[in-house]
Amino acid sequence: MRWIRALCSVSLLLAVASFSSLHAQSSAASDPPTAARGPRVSFTFERKGLAVPKYQLIINKDATGSYQGEVVQHASGAGVSAVMAAQEFMRPANISAATAARIFKLADQLDHFNKICASKAKNIADSGTKTLTYSGPDGTGSCTYNYSELKDVQALTDIFQAIAETMDQGRELDHLHRYDRLGLDAALKSLSEELAGGRALEIGTIATSLHSIATDPEVMERVRTRANAMLAQTNGSASSH
Repeated sequence: MRWIRALCSVSLLLAVASFSSLHAQSSAASDPPTAARGPRVSFTFERKGLAVPKYQLIINKDATGSYQGEVVQHASGAGVSAVMAAQEFMRPANISAATAARIFKLADQLDHFNKICASKAKNIADSGTKTLTYSGPDGTGSCTYNYSELKDVQALTDIFQAIAETMDQGRELDHLHRYDRLGLDAALKSLSEELAGGRALEIGTIATSLHSIATDPEVMERVRTRANAMLAQTNGSASSH
């Protein structure tokens, strides 16, 4: 009977091996390579000492994307100076088709970042380490800089940082709506000024936050009015949720 038990054992091992192989193939099929996902442009930023010292904003050709990074939280106790701790965050960053088209046009003009972006000038103030990256079926490229004299790099930097600013403001609005409704008045006024000055873009990325404020009867009327006015600007922009 030993040969029967041995045969059963071999059969069992073959079955397990076959299942493992199929599982691996299934996992690989559900996670397509970067090129299969279509072109994407990402902007990575890092600078110590800021409220958001590190983040990455990824935009796909179809105007979908994601925003992730670290935000510094402040905690303090009686007679104790503030303690800072970094907390990770991730949110969808779905933008308008027009802005996405602008991003990819600039990336094309920059040869998908297959060039030196950084300025060779000396004694330039540290404004943070920035990296632009392109990946897609037609190739890849990346360049890192603190400051660039290339106009198209400057334009892309402004776009990405303005989108990040809007989403940071949206996260702050969510916090104030939950813990300090009176603070929403000043925060929305500040965001309105940022939008008017072009320092914030793609208000549609925080449409859900604005809608939550605009429909909350516990919030001051002028705050709800301002939130509704901003929501009116989201036509053509994608919601972040």
